[in-house]
Amino acid sequence: MFLTRGPLPLAPLWELFFKGHEGFYSVYVHNLPNYNHTDPLDSVFHGRRIPIEAERRLVANALLDSANHRFVLLSESCIPLFNFTTVYNYLLDSAHTFVELYDLPGPVGRGRYSPRMRPKIWPAQWRKGAQWFEMDRKLAVEMVSDRAYFPAFQRHCTGLCYGDEHYLPTFVHVTGFGRRNSNRTLTWTDWSRGGPHPSSFSGKDVTLRLLEGMRNGTRCVYNGRETSHCYMFARKFESNALGSLLRAAPRVMQF
Repeated sequence: MFLTRGPLPLAPLWELFFKGHEGFYSVYVHNLPNYNHTDPLDSVFHGRRIPIEAERRLVANALLDSANHRFVLLSESCIPLFNFTTVYNYLLDSAHTFVELYDLPGPVGRGRYSPRMRPKIWPAQWRKGAQWFEMDRKLAVEMVSDRAYFPAFQRHCTGLCYGDEHYLPTFVHVTGFGRRNSNRTLTWTDWSRGGPHPSSFSGKDVTLRLLEGMRNGTRCVYNGRETSHCYMFARKFESNALGSLLRAAPRVMQF
Protein backbone atom coordinates (compact mmCIF):
# COMPACT_ATOMS: atom_id res chain seq x y z
CA MET A 1 0.00 0.00 0.00
CA PHE A 2 1.49 3.32 -1.08
CA LEU A 3 0.59 6.54 0.75
CA THR A 4 1.84 9.33 -1.51
CA ARG A 5 1.77 13.11 -1.86
CA GLY A 6 1.63 12.89 -5.65
CA PRO A 7 3.46 10.90 -8.33
CA LEU A 8 5.42 7.69 -7.82
CA PRO A 9 8.88 8.62 -9.17
CA LEU A 10 10.38 5.27 -8.16
CA ALA A 11 7.62 3.24 -9.85
CA PRO A 12 10.03 1.69 -12.43
CA LEU A 13 12.03 0.15 -9.58
CA TRP A 14 8.86 -1.30 -8.04
CA GLU A 15 7.72 -2.57 -11.44
CA LEU A 16 10.99 -4.49 -11.66
CA PHE A 17 10.54 -5.78 -8.10
CA PHE A 18 7.02 -7.10 -8.83
CA LYS A 19 7.77 -8.47 -12.30
CA GLY A 20 7.04 -12.18 -12.65
CA HIS A 21 5.15 -12.45 -9.36
CA GLU A 22 1.65 -11.60 -10.53
CA GLY A 23 -0.99 -13.24 -8.36
CA PHE A 24 1.09 -12.99 -5.18
CA TYR A 25 0.48 -9.32 -4.42
CA SER A 26 -2.04 -6.49 -4.68
CA VAL A 27 -1.17 -2.79 -4.98
CA TYR A 28 -3.17 0.09 -3.50
CA VAL A 29 -2.28 3.79 -3.79
CA HIS A 30 -3.61 6.79 -1.86
CA ASN A 31 -2.79 10.29 -3.13
CA LEU A 32 -3.53 13.76 -1.84
CA PRO A 33 -7.09 14.64 -2.91
CA ASN A 34 -5.94 17.41 -5.28
CA TYR A 35 -3.54 15.13 -7.18
CA ASN A 36 -4.86 13.82 -10.50
CA HIS A 37 -2.82 11.29 -12.44
CA THR A 38 -3.37 8.22 -14.61
CA ASP A 39 -0.78 5.44 -14.74
CA PRO A 40 0.01 3.53 -17.96
CA LEU A 41 -2.35 0.62 -18.64
CA ASP A 42 0.44 -1.94 -18.23
CA SER A 43 1.60 -0.54 -14.88
CA VAL A 44 1.03 -2.45 -11.63
CA PHE A 45 -0.20 0.89 -10.25
CA HIS A 46 -2.89 1.43 -12.91
CA GLY A 47 -6.35 1.74 -11.36
CA ARG A 48 -5.03 1.16 -7.85
CA ARG A 49 -5.36 4.70 -6.49
CA ILE A 50 -7.69 5.07 -3.50
CA PRO A 51 -9.22 8.56 -2.94
CA ILE A 52 -10.04 10.58 0.20
CA GLU A 53 -8.90 8.94 3.50
CA ALA A 54 -5.43 7.63 4.13
CA GLU A 55 -4.16 4.64 6.09
CA ARG A 56 -7.49 3.22 7.26
CA ARG A 57 -9.02 3.59 3.79
CA LEU A 58 -6.04 1.83 2.21
CA VAL A 59 -6.27 -1.06 4.66
CA ALA A 60 -10.06 -1.26 4.32
CA ASN A 61 -9.78 -1.52 0.53
CA ALA A 62 -7.05 -4.14 0.78
CA LEU A 63 -9.21 -6.22 3.15
CA LEU A 64 -11.88 -6.54 0.47
CA ASP A 65 -9.61 -9.09 -1.23
CA SER A 66 -9.75 -12.22 0.93
CA ALA A 67 -6.44 -13.40 -0.56
CA ASN A 68 -4.56 -10.56 1.16
CA HIS A 69 -2.99 -11.76 4.42
CA ARG A 70 -0.22 -9.21 5.02
CA PHE A 71 -0.46 -5.44 4.63
CA VAL A 72 2.53 -3.11 4.17
CA LEU A 73 2.34 0.70 4.17
CA LEU A 74 5.01 2.53 2.17
CA SER A 75 5.59 6.02 0.76
CA GLU A 76 6.59 7.23 -2.69
CA SER A 77 10.18 7.58 -1.43
CA CYS A 78 10.47 3.95 -0.28
CA ILE A 79 12.46 1.22 -2.02
CA PRO A 80 12.65 -2.58 -1.58
CA LEU A 81 15.95 -3.81 -0.14
CA PHE A 82 15.52 -7.44 -1.18
CA ASN A 83 13.88 -9.26 -4.06
CA PHE A 84 10.19 -10.15 -4.05
CA THR A 85 10.61 -13.76 -2.94
CA THR A 86 12.73 -12.81 0.07
CA VAL A 87 10.30 -10.10 1.17
CA TYR A 88 7.26 -12.31 0.58
CA ASN A 89 8.66 -15.18 2.64
CA TYR A 90 9.84 -12.84 5.40
CA LEU A 91 6.32 -11.48 5.81
CA LEU A 92 4.35 -14.71 5.42
CA ASP A 93 6.65 -16.78 7.64
CA SER A 94 6.70 -14.25 10.49
CA ALA A 95 4.81 -15.01 13.69
CA HIS A 96 4.60 -11.29 14.42
CA THR A 97 3.37 -8.00 13.01
CA PHE A 98 5.76 -5.08 12.52
CA VAL A 99 4.38 -1.92 14.11
CA GLU A 100 6.99 0.23 15.81
CA LEU A 101 5.85 1.49 19.21
CA TYR A 102 7.59 2.98 22.21
CA ASP A 103 7.02 5.31 25.15
CA LEU A 104 8.87 8.58 24.52
CA PRO A 105 9.13 11.25 27.24
CA GLY A 106 9.28 14.89 26.15
CA PRO A 107 7.36 17.24 23.86
CA VAL A 108 7.37 15.05 20.71
CA GLY A 109 6.23 11.96 22.60
CA ARG A 110 4.17 12.14 25.78
CA GLY A 111 3.88 15.90 25.26
CA ARG A 112 1.48 15.31 22.37
CA TYR A 113 -1.03 13.50 24.57
CA SER A 114 -4.24 15.41 25.30
CA PRO A 115 -6.02 14.89 28.65
CA ARG A 116 -9.26 15.15 26.67
CA MET A 117 -8.60 11.58 25.47
CA ARG A 118 -9.48 10.24 28.92
CA PRO A 119 -10.94 7.79 29.81
CA LYS A 120 -10.45 5.99 26.48
CA ILE A 121 -6.70 6.55 26.47
CA TRP A 122 -4.59 7.34 29.53
CA PRO A 123 -1.09 8.90 29.53
CA ALA A 124 0.53 5.58 30.48
CA GLN A 125 -1.00 3.99 27.35
CA TRP A 126 0.22 6.66 24.92
CA ARG A 127 2.74 5.38 22.37
CA LYS A 128 4.68 6.65 19.37
CA GLY A 129 6.18 4.90 16.34
CA ALA A 130 7.01 5.06 12.66
CA GLN A 131 4.10 5.55 10.29
CA TRP A 132 5.30 2.74 8.01
CA PHE A 133 3.90 -0.56 9.25
CA GLU A 134 3.34 -4.21 8.32
CA MET A 135 0.38 -6.04 9.81
CA ASP A 136 -1.49 -9.30 9.45
CA ARG A 137 -5.15 -9.67 8.56
CA LYS A 138 -6.36 -9.99 12.15
CA LEU A 139 -4.85 -6.67 13.21
CA ALA A 140 -5.99 -5.02 9.97
CA VAL A 141 -9.61 -6.06 10.60
CA GLU A 142 -9.49 -4.77 14.17
CA MET A 143 -7.98 -1.45 13.11
CA VAL A 144 -10.55 -0.61 10.43
CA SER A 145 -13.35 -1.76 12.78
CA ASP A 146 -12.15 0.44 15.64
CA ARG A 147 -14.92 2.72 16.90
CA ALA A 148 -13.49 3.20 20.39
CA TYR A 149 -10.07 4.80 19.97
CA PHE A 150 -9.99 6.26 16.46
CA PRO A 151 -12.74 8.86 17.19
CA ALA A 152 -10.71 10.10 20.17
CA PHE A 153 -7.74 10.68 17.87
CA GLN A 154 -9.93 12.43 15.31
CA ARG A 155 -11.24 14.84 17.94
CA HIS A 156 -8.23 15.41 20.13
CA CYS A 157 -5.00 14.56 18.24
CA THR A 158 -4.70 17.89 16.44
CA GLY A 159 -2.15 20.66 15.92
CA LEU A 160 1.28 19.33 16.87
CA CYS A 161 -0.14 15.88 17.58
CA TYR A 162 0.42 13.71 14.51
CA GLY A 163 -2.06 10.86 14.43
CA ASP A 164 -0.02 8.83 11.93
CA GLU A 165 2.76 8.57 14.53
CA HIS A 166 0.54 7.78 17.51
CA TYR A 167 -2.77 6.15 16.59
CA LEU A 168 -1.64 2.70 15.45
CA PRO A 169 1.15 2.30 18.06
CA THR A 170 -1.28 3.28 20.82
CA PHE A 171 -4.04 1.07 19.41
CA VAL A 172 -1.73 -1.96 19.25
CA HIS A 173 -0.61 -1.31 22.83
CA VAL A 174 -4.03 -0.79 24.45
CA THR A 175 -5.82 -3.63 22.64
CA GLY A 176 -3.32 -6.34 23.55
CA PHE A 177 -1.93 -6.84 20.05
CA GLY A 178 1.50 -5.96 21.44
CA ARG A 179 1.95 -9.60 22.45
CA ARG A 180 2.02 -10.52 18.75
CA ASN A 181 3.98 -7.48 17.64
CA SER A 182 7.71 -7.12 17.06
CA ASN A 183 7.73 -3.44 18.16
CA ARG A 184 9.85 -2.51 15.15
CA THR A 185 9.31 -1.25 11.63
CA LEU A 186 10.53 -2.99 8.48
CA THR A 187 11.38 0.34 6.81
CA TRP A 188 14.93 1.61 7.32
CA THR A 189 15.17 5.38 7.91
CA ASP A 190 18.13 7.62 8.79
CA TRP A 191 17.39 9.96 11.71
CA SER A 192 21.06 10.48 12.62
CA ARG A 193 21.11 14.14 11.58
CA GLY A 194 18.30 15.08 13.94
CA GLY A 195 15.37 17.36 13.14
CA PRO A 196 11.74 16.66 12.26
CA HIS A 197 12.50 14.85 8.99
CA PRO A 198 14.81 11.92 8.13
CA SER A 199 17.74 12.18 5.75
CA SER A 200 17.05 12.03 2.02
CA PHE A 201 19.21 10.22 -0.51
CA SER A 202 19.85 11.51 -4.02
CA GLY A 203 21.37 9.66 -6.94
CA LYS A 204 24.94 10.54 -5.94
CA ASP A 205 24.34 9.10 -2.46
CA VAL A 206 23.31 5.66 -3.73
CA THR A 207 26.24 3.26 -3.42
CA LEU A 208 26.51 -0.49 -2.97
CA ARG A 209 27.94 0.12 0.48
CA LEU A 210 24.96 2.27 1.50
CA LEU A 211 22.44 -0.32 0.34
CA GLU A 212 24.31 -3.22 1.95
CA GLY A 213 24.38 -1.28 5.22
CA MET A 214 20.62 -0.87 5.06
CA ARG A 215 20.18 -4.57 4.30
CA ASN A 216 22.56 -6.08 6.86
CA GLY A 217 23.83 -3.33 9.16
CA THR A 218 21.48 -3.96 12.09
CA ARG A 219 20.81 -6.84 14.46
CA CYS A 220 17.29 -7.77 15.54
CA VAL A 221 15.12 -10.75 16.46
CA TYR A 222 12.96 -12.57 13.90
CA ASN A 223 10.79 -15.48 15.06
CA GLY A 224 12.88 -15.79 18.21
CA ARG A 225 16.27 -15.82 16.48
CA GLU A 226 18.81 -13.07 16.01
CA THR A 227 19.32 -11.92 12.42
CA SER A 228 20.84 -9.13 10.36
CA HIS A 229 17.81 -9.02 8.06
CA CYS A 230 15.84 -6.42 9.99
CA TYR A 231 14.62 -4.16 7.19
CA MET A 232 12.89 -5.14 3.97
CA PHE A 233 12.41 -1.55 2.76
CA ALA A 234 14.15 1.82 3.08
CA ARG A 235 13.44 5.51 2.67
CA LYS A 236 13.83 8.41 1.92
CA PHE A 237 14.99 8.36 -1.73
CA GLU A 238 14.65 11.31 -4.09
CA SER A 239 13.35 10.95 -7.64
CA ASN A 240 16.83 11.52 -9.12
CA ALA A 241 18.03 8.36 -7.33
CA LEU A 242 16.04 6.15 -9.70
CA GLY A 243 18.82 5.56 -12.23
CA SER A 244 21.35 4.62 -9.57
CA LEU A 245 18.84 2.31 -7.89
CA LEU A 246 17.97 0.54 -11.15
CA ARG A 247 21.67 -0.08 -11.77
CA ALA A 248 22.19 -1.38 -8.23
CA ALA A 249 19.10 -3.61 -8.14
CA PRO A 250 20.56 -6.65 -9.96
CA ARG A 251 23.78 -6.61 -7.93
CA VAL A 252 22.47 -5.78 -4.46
CA MET A 253 18.73 -6.40 -4.23
CA GLN A 254 18.94 -9.29 -6.72
CA PHE A 255 16.07 -8.40 -9.02
